[in-house]
Amino acid sequence: MSTIESKTIIRQYEGMFLFPQSATADLAGAADHVRECITRHGGEIVSLVKWDERRLAYDIKGNKRGVYFLAYFKAPTSQLVAIERDCVLSERLLRSLITKADHLSAEQMSDAEGQARLVMESKLRRQEAEAAESEGESRPPAPIEG
Repeated sequence: MSTIESKTIIRQYEGMFLFPQSATADLAGAADHVRECITRHGGEIVSLVKWDERRLAYDIKGNKRGVYFLAYFKAPTSQLVAIERDCVLSERLLRSLITKADHLSAEQMSDAEGQARLVMESKLRRQEAEAAESEGESRPPAPIEG
């Protein structure tokens, strides 16, 4: 009697993740959420970038605008259902779509420039929020006219 060894097949995937526009205040947090959903089940992120901020064709959970993240990753095929389930159950994500990307090369998947832009933009937005917060504290409250 021969024993059948179970082989773990690892494939390349492309994932598009939609967050509400409020995620622009914490882009790093949104990116970390996507990373967590994928790596929790044995996935390996190849590239994760903020793709675009757009007006949605129709309201999704009361949101008219959204922020899209594009991720290329490798994951065991047996874990794809778990990754998709985490995305569907996530209260932070509005929508997600994961497709096979075996036709892409490693160079096409890795976008170092896009990842650097994401880091810079999240730092900039955080600094702007901190500046606005400190400005708001230093200003006297507006007089109430009656």
